[in-house]
Amino acid sequence: MTSNDTALLRVAGRPVGRYVTRPELPVRLSPRPYLHPVTTLSGTAVTELSPADHAHHLGVGVAVPDVEGFNFWGGRTYVRDQGPTELDNHGTQRHVTFQLRDPDGFVEELRWAAAGGELLRERRTVAATELTDQAWALDLTFSLTNVTKDPLSIGSPATNGRPGAAYGGFFWRARKEATPPDVFTAGTEGETEAHGRRADWLALTGSGWTLVFAGATEQTRRDPWFVRTGEYPGVGSSLAHDERLPIPPGETVVRRVVTVVADGRLGRDAAASLVRKAVSP
Repeated sequence: MTSNDTALLRVAGRPVGRYVTRPELPVRLSPRPYLHPVTTLSGTAVTELSPADHAHHLGVGVAVPDVEGFNFWGGRTYVRDQGPTELDNHGTQRHVTFQLRDPDGFVEELRWAAAGGELLRERRTVAATELTDQAWALDLTFSLTNVTKDPLSIGSPATNGRPGAAYGGFFWRARKEATPPDVFTAGTEGETEAHGRRADWLALTGSGWTLVFAGATEQTRRDPWFVRTGEYPGVGSSLAHDERLPIPPGETVVRRVVTVVADGRLGRDAAASLVRKAVSP
């Protein structure tokens, strides 16, 4: 690890990820901690930070476009019967402390605040594990607790009236290349088939790299995948796909996503094998 503001993740002594806890960002980007760059073991970067097409895409992290009307995703807010709209409703994820810091991971406490008040408290656990000499796994768990006295709910543009836009939760903005990456699951292939559907794992393959995302708990596997390859390369797990996700006062929502980061273009069998190794108890 480095300073209080940055943590370096290492696998077998090699740096594979940089975690920024207190980024200096405009309020409209919903400032929040993020991992960038994340690299393969050979050093190929597989994330992007504030790309021209979506300045609020910040590497790897947790982002939600609607927490009781507040935007913790960044950019415009989708308003029913109105469309994407610039609103003064952006929230901030504030790093509080590291409860644990090691070269291969950390446990962090964060507070999600908006309009001068705290809505959610998060415990985030991140761990990096070597799988082979060409692949490692990023294990990210987040727990969101409602610390207000009132019920809260998480929504998405989809639950607010925009079909197919159920983003919000874990999100990975991958590197953009001249050719869009391929995407597949154990039983489907292509963005159209993978997007909005549930699958134990989903793979994104680019030029010399592969990312394989897997829900590591039963509840996480119930969340459909949000997938983009043509417009931009990004994958997330949808907290609010068909309907808003309620969080009563004092209650907690927990999700865990394990991502295999590999050199080379993996096929289905290799991807499935690495996922089993990464997620096994």
